[in-house]
Amino acid sequence: MEVDPGFGDLLQQAQQLTSDMDSGGDLPRVQRNLHQIAETGERLWSRTAQIGQDSTDVRASILLGSKGFDLPKISQKLEGLSTAKTFEPLEPLRDTDINGFLRNERENALLAAIEQARKNTSEETEKRHWSGLEEEWEREKQKILNALIGSGQDIRDFTQESESILSDSISMQGRSAMDNVEMAYARQVYMYNDAVIQGGTRPSLVDMFSEVANKLDDQNVIEIWQMVQHMVDIPLTASSNMLSARTGKKMQIALVGQALKYLELSYKSYIQKTIYGNLQKAQLGGIPGSYHLVKSFLNIRLPTNTPGLEDGLVDGTPVWAFVYYCIRCGDLNAALQVVNKAQQHLGEFPSYLKEYMGSDNRRLSHNNETKLRLQYRRSIRNCSDPYKRAVYCIIGCCDPKEDHSEVAEKTDDYLWTKLNQLSYDAGSNDTNTQQDRMTLQQLQVMMLEEYGESHFNAYQNPYLYFQVLLLTGQLEAAIDFLSRVERLRSHAVHVALTLHEMKMLLLPNSIQAQLLSKENADPSGIRRLNFSRLIMMYTRKFEATDPREALQYFYFLRDVKAPQGENLFMSCVSELVLETREFEMLLGRLERDGTRKHGAIDKFQADTGKIIELVALDTENKGLFEDAVKLYDLANNHDKVLELLNKLLVQVLSQAPSPQSNKDRLNQMAISIAERYRALGHEGTVSNTSTFYLLLDLMTFFDLYHTGKPDQAIDAMQHLKLLPFTMEDVDTKVNNFKHYTDEVRRSLPDVLLATMNILYTQYKHIRTSGAQGQSSLIGRGLVATSSDGGKETFINYLRSQAKSLITFAGMLPYRMPGDTNARLVQIEVLMN
Repeated sequence: MEVDPGFGDLLQQAQQLTSDMDSGGDLPRVQRNLHQIAETGERLWSRTAQIGQDSTDVRASILLGSKGFDLPKISQKLEGLSTAKTFEPLEPLRDTDINGFLRNERENALLAAIEQARKNTSEETEKRHWSGLEEEWEREKQKILNALIGSGQDIRDFTQESESILSDSISMQGRSAMDNVEMAYARQVYMYNDAVIQGGTRPSLVDMFSEVANKLDDQNVIEIWQMVQHMVDIPLTASSNMLSARTGKKMQIALVGQALKYLELSYKSYIQKTIYGNLQKAQLGGIPGSYHLVKSFLNIRLPTNTPGLEDGLVDGTPVWAFVYYCIRCGDLNAALQVVNKAQQHLGEFPSYLKEYMGSDNRRLSHNNETKLRLQYRRSIRNCSDPYKRAVYCIIGCCDPKEDHSEVAEKTDDYLWTKLNQLSYDAGSNDTNTQQDRMTLQQLQVMMLEEYGESHFNAYQNPYLYFQVLLLTGQLEAAIDFLSRVERLRSHAVHVALTLHEMKMLLLPNSIQAQLLSKENADPSGIRRLNFSRLIMMYTRKFEATDPREALQYFYFLRDVKAPQGENLFMSCVSELVLETREFEMLLGRLERDGTRKHGAIDKFQADTGKIIELVALDTENKGLFEDAVKLYDLANNHDKVLELLNKLLVQVLSQAPSPQSNKDRLNQMAISIAERYRALGHEGTVSNTSTFYLLLDLMTFFDLYHTGKPDQAIDAMQHLKLLPFTMEDVDTKVNNFKHYTDEVRRSLPDVLLATMNILYTQYKHIRTSGAQGQSSLIGRGLVATSSDGGKETFINYLRSQAKSLITFAGMLPYRMPGDTNARLVQIEVLMN
């Protein structure tokens, strides 16, 4: 037995070969490096590759030839195979083959119709899909935009507002998401709406909200409502075009006049506080009136030896400073008293002041204004007394670009000066006059666009910037700015409510516009406030926890139209109900006797049924069919209730009964509605009603089937007369099938299978236990004719019923699921 050599033997043999090579002396030993070895290898490989294909063919011929295949002939056959299309005809149709031509045309027409139907279906499906997505996105976009704070113009404050939104969501864990300020305002809104609904004289909304401000004990908030009280206290005329009214001379004069009145009263209050804080230096005395009040104020503020003051003193007080501060307090009579005491030094100015006082809008006649302007340009402009220059500019509307910084130290003073210098004669053709004048529109553009929020450091001084915008007649911009400050948003919303009820707000044409927007045709300085968005943005915070309060705010939108033309109040109510799911509290509920218990919506005496039906429609469109059934029932739309219930019942019809399941819940709701409709009547169509009660009976049939009561189940099915149990009834039942609704047709496959399974169960039972054959025959009115007690007769009876069902299923003009017929036939085969 040979032994395989080990590693040591191999090593010894290799060493022996090496020694033999070294000992050979005939030929020298060749030495090569790695590069030379690689070149030699590549050269040998190239030689081998040239004959590789031929050797491959030779090897293939040898291999296949040994098995009886001829390789050249096989190659020829493969190359000659036709690549004709599968659906091409094997032989062309002859021109005289009319039958073939017609058959071909018919098939082509069918194929074309099928392809066109498929294409149309695909396009329609895609169109509806994108339409549904667009509608859903539009709703979500509205929610997102309403949740966002601001108009999108101030990106710098966006993070601060985002944090405030987050803090709001965290604080909503309590019973209410509203703070004490919001609740106080909400109580006033409730009382106001209640008064509006009851009819009669409406209370003053601005006074009601001012009461809230006074109770808050916040001086800044009190001043906000004092400003609003002044700005709304103007004569309003019923105008369908608020833009033309706001840009008209009459309303502009009224707004500016109220703004001046507020600034003058607040400055007089400031003077009084200054005096009472320094009574010793003021030397007020006991005589009332603005004359002595201003004189005491100047004792504190302006030393008599101040350089640059002209035209002497009146009662020891510089005359022009005395006049200026009397006018600044709004007391022109006091100013005239000062002027009369120094008229020998003032030239024609006393006559100018008297005319200024006697005019309706504090304006001189054209001739006197021209004279005063000329005098100002010649001498007054370059005088050293800043008070004299300021008084001339105010009385004659001179030099509106002059800031008068020596006199107007605060923003209030600057604003008061500019408002006094406004011109309302926009139609003047004098170019030089126009250049030397300032209109309210120009002042608005300067405050909002040229200076803007950064100049006034608005977010550090929000009350000041709000005052600037409001008193220059920019009501919408003022509300928009204040609403972007989270802690002041509630005040902004209720200022907007006040102005909206006064019909003073400019609203955009679309409720989908930004919070603050500008139409293309609007003049410069005019902005529009999206009041609807402001309300929905405000209520978003607390509508989940305080839906009743949100409902009160939505009532202000009752006259606004949504994009689809529906009432925005109703749309907001619908969304509120769907978001909060407080159906009973908001919309009411249906009692057992069919009467509806009122909900919160009934307080507004609107068309409650229409609102409920709109909510039901929105609910149905969102696929919430169970909620939609309850809402349609609440709105007394009985036919829609039955229609949706039929769609719901058919989905759970064949399921096995189970506590707390969808089927159990739907069954209880359907039975409750059926009992009430039978007792009280309803307005549903015959088709939906008959389908509804048939589906309820079929549900009973399936419950008996799943609970192991086949005899009762088959009896129930026979009473329904839906299926044929004899061959004579097949044609009748097939014809009746055409009159059933789609819900019944969809349930038929499951009904057939369940009935066949019951027959097969009875068949197996009678086969294994024939003792009950006689009783089963008697129970069905049959007579046993055999000695086996009727067993065979009953089996034949079951087989005939199964055959009737199979025949019925085959004759139905309805495409059932693919496995239904197969399972029916399989069960019948098992019974035979």
